[in-house]
Amino acid sequence: MQSIWMAVRPSASGARLLAMASPGETILKARLLANPAHRRALPTLLEGLALWQGHKVRAALCADESPCSSAMDTYPDLFTDPDETLHYRLEWVPVVRSRSRRAGLGGDMGDFQDLRQLLIGEGFR
Repeated sequence: MQSIWMAVRPSASGARLLAMASPGETILKARLLANPAHRRALPTLLEGLALWQGHKVRAALCADESPCSSAMDTYPDLFTDPDETLHYRLEWVPVVRSRSRRAGLGGDMGDFQDLRQLLIGEGFR
């Protein structure tokens, strides 16, 4: 079964999202607010992408801390809802902070290379 692979990287300056259908095919690249306006925003986004594309989304919440710390405040339903549904599977992936942040510079979205490498390394095996 084909899947969509997605990385979500929250930070104080905003959340970055990257979804790929294959190692060479980016289908979604976004910079969103740091905190979603609704507690069901991320689960709904994952489900919507799956419904739009017609494939299950395999998502990684890439966070610096354990899933039971500040990520719980930002995405409360991720820790009460099942981590796998008919439309998506979500896993917490620990990430080591990098020293440079090219993605947030200027008005540009950045290249999302860190998320691209994570998806290619973890997802498309």
